[in-house]
Amino acid sequence: MPSVLRRIAVVWVAAVLGGCAMIPPEPIVTGPLTAEPPDAYSMPLAVPNGSIYQPTAYGNYPLFEDRRPRNVGDIVTIVIQERTNAQKSVGTSTERSSGATLGWGAVPSILPGNVSPNQDFNIAGTNDMEGAGSTRANNLFTGTLTTTVIGVLPNGNLQIAGDKQIAINRGSEYLRFSGVVDPRLITGNGTVSSTQVADAKIEFRSKGVMDEVQTMGWLQRFFLNISPF
Repeated sequence: MPSVLRRIAVVWVAAVLGGCAMIPPEPIVTGPLTAEPPDAYSMPLAVPNGSIYQPTAYGNYPLFEDRRPRNVGDIVTIVIQERTNAQKSVGTSTERSSGATLGWGAVPSILPGNVSPNQDFNIAGTNDMEGAGSTRANNLFTGTLTTTVIGVLPNGNLQIAGDKQIAINRGSEYLRFSGVVDPRLITGNGTVSSTQVADAKIEFRSKGVMDEVQTMGWLQRFFLNISPF
């Protein structure tokens, strides 16, 4: 019986370690990714007054307004143009030297007789240190993603979010985006650059074989966590 419990414990520990190794990364884009559809009972009804323009009907815009998105559920196309380039280089060099000399020109009488002027000594020391380091990062991310207005702030800015999922064979990729955009920056065809979006969060991840080969094995991760080096 104890051997059976020991085997169960080993299997349980292995399962726990394996589960820890496959924990997916935390998502960057959180919250709703599209606008909530309106309730059919709460949708405004057009008044049958014979007018062509019904201000309460969806899809009707005043004659003096353009088609730029400004309401919840409108579509905004994000042109992703993200590029970062950072470089840092440091160098340190220090040098320090010290010395001390003790000489007996005349030995005081209070010292023992075996102390003589021939017992002079010198002390010298040096300390040199040089260090250098450099780092560089260059990232480029381009593409397009159509998002939905999920909220309108009191000042008129639009909260947008959206995702795109692509599955090819046994692998899949998804692109998510969220942020706040000024409607005045949206072009006439409903596009805006990602560099003009505030609080922009861009997430591009994949699932499948390509993602699994980049995951460290649970046993290797275990020894890496407990290793003091």
